[in-house]
Parts: sequence; structure tokens; C-alpha cells
Amino acid sequence: MGETMTDRLLQVNQLNAWYGKSHVLRGVEIEIMPGEIVALLGRNGVGRSTLAKAIMGMVDVQGSIRFKGRELVGERTYRIAKLGIGYVPESRDVFPSLSVAQNLVLGVKPPQKSQSAWTIEDMYAMFPRLQERKDTPAGSLSGGEQQMLTLCRTLMGNPDLILIDEPTEGLAPKIVAQVGEFLQRIKERGVSVLLIEQKLSIALDICTRLYVMGHGQVVFEGTPEDLRQASSVREEWLQV
Repeated sequence: MGETMTDRLLQVNQLNAWYGKSHVLRGVEIEIMPGEIVALLGRNGVGRSTLAKAIMGMVDVQGSIRFKGRELVGERTYRIAKLGIGYVPESRDVFPSLSVAQNLVLGVKPPQKSQSAWTIEDMYAMFPRLQERKDTPAGSLSGGEQQMLTLCRTLMGNPDLILIDEPTEGLAPKIVAQVGEFLQRIKERGVSVLLIEQKLSIALDICTRLYVMGHGQVVFEGTPEDLRQASSVREEWLQV
């Protein structure tokens, strides 16, 4: 393979986390290369969202999280964001009283030196509906429109890696397809994605590699094709 530690954008090693006495992450190990979409699959409650929060410094952990070779464990969340990680939580945190356009402006951070900056025009080109509603208060948007806005606002910070928690939850199939197209577009611009997703179909369609979690551990790692072949893994760890 010829890969070195420095090739990896994100390297998580032997990560453990607890909520009270509950051991939520148990020695989790994952890695993400530049320009990859990596899916994190599993049922609710297996620790996927906790892992995203741990990467963002929002959960106390033991172990190692290295981003571009730099250790993140112990760093403050705002510092981690400044290093180039964007986070889209499941809760779709828009600023409800501000307009769509104002929400997008709030997300702007200058790009890393190697990047060309994303523009508001780029966002409107990907999601014309946001342009139509640019003067509308974000709180009056539909769930799908708020999800688009949250994704776009995060991208305006020009991250190298975006962690996206359940972006298609509760969305109509047409909007799910748009989210998939959005992820492909940003991958083409070299942004890496850790996609936490319940819908197997979208993950299999767009990700480069995937991990399946169960009981706070990684129980499977491979390509979409590997998972398509592994019916026992799907039955044991993914089917409801």
C-alpha cells in the first residue's frame, strides 16, 4: 500500500469513553484518508454519535485521535474546528431568527492554504432551494431545507473533514438523493467525510470504505462490496 501515518487525515487509536459507569466506546480504531467518504454504520446506541463528539472534543476519552498528525485528545472544541474539522450534528442547529443568507455568512472561515474557498454561490448552485429562500428566517424552513442549510453552513468554514451525523433522518427520498449528490460534490473538491448513517443504501452508494459498530466496538471494516457480500454482518449488526 505504501501508506504512512502522515498520509492519514484522521487516525483514531484505542479510543475509550464512558457515560457515568457505562462504557460507550471500547477500544475503537478507525482511519480516514484525504478525499474519502467513510461511513459509520450500526444501530442506535452503539456509540457512533459519541465517536463523532469525541473527535470534536465534546466527550472525555482515553486513547488517541490524530488529525493531520496532530493529537486532538485534550484540545478544546473550537481549536479542533479551527484545525479543519466541521461537524453537522443530528439536531440541525440553525440560527432560527436569522435568514438563510445570514446563517451561511456566519459559517465563513478562511480556507486552509491549499484550498480554494467555498462561496455562498457554490451553496446556492448545489441547493437552489436555499437561494429561493435566502431571505427567509431559518426557523421557518422545512426539515430538509434546514438540513441543507446546516450542511452548507458547515462547508462555508472550508473544512478538510466533515463529520455528519444522520443527515438523511426523517427526510423525503428526493431530499435524501440531494444529500447524496452534495456529498459526492464535496468529495470531488477533496473534502473527506465521516458519514454516520442508518440508511444502508445511501452509505453503500457513496462511501469509499465503511465501518460497522456494535456494543461500542468496530465489528466490521471494508468496502461497500465487502459488506454487500457479508450477509451475516448485516443481519447481526444492522438489520432492525
